[in-house]
Amino acid sequence: MLTLGPTLETPRLILRPPTLQDLDGFSAMMADPESARFIGGLQPRSNVWRAICTMAGSWALQGFAMFSVFEKSTGKWVGRVGPWMPDGWPGTEVGWGLLREHWGKGYASESSAATIDWAFENLGWTEVIHSIAPENTPSKQVAQRLGSRFLRMDHLPPPYEKDPSEIWGQSREEWRTRKK
Repeated sequence: MLTLGPTLETPRLILRPPTLQDLDGFSAMMADPESARFIGGLQPRSNVWRAICTMAGSWALQGFAMFSVFEKSTGKWVGRVGPWMPDGWPGTEVGWGLLREHWGKGYASESSAATIDWAFENLGWTEVIHSIAPENTPSKQVAQRLGSRFLRMDHLPPPYEKDPSEIWGQSREEWRTRKK
């Protein structure tokens, strides 16, 4: 299996670039109305396959994309988390999306922190943002736990341009100061 990027480890999680072996986990997340609600909505397996290929393409072309996240203790696929910046995006984002069965365990914060560290150290980013739907209170709480703050209202590029997005974030300096 070709590896397009690094493998990161946290105390409880392993993060690696997605492969087609992750299709079942991704498909389950995107087939659950609550898990998929704020990350593009329900998607058939054929669209999820395309999304994984898009992420692999981003790794190949940009040198970054979301990671697949796995529990160390069970090997279960947890979700996808990490750096993301498609054309027209409002900034250098670290985003997250987890299977509902893994909500409330701190995995979004733990894996996002690891990918923020990686993005600042390896991609040269000076800011990280999180695009969050105004009604997505749990993601705002994750952003706050990461030390991010509300920056502005914005819109994502098509096909998501009709929905307003809250942009939360922080600078590399703020992130580094917070971690001391």
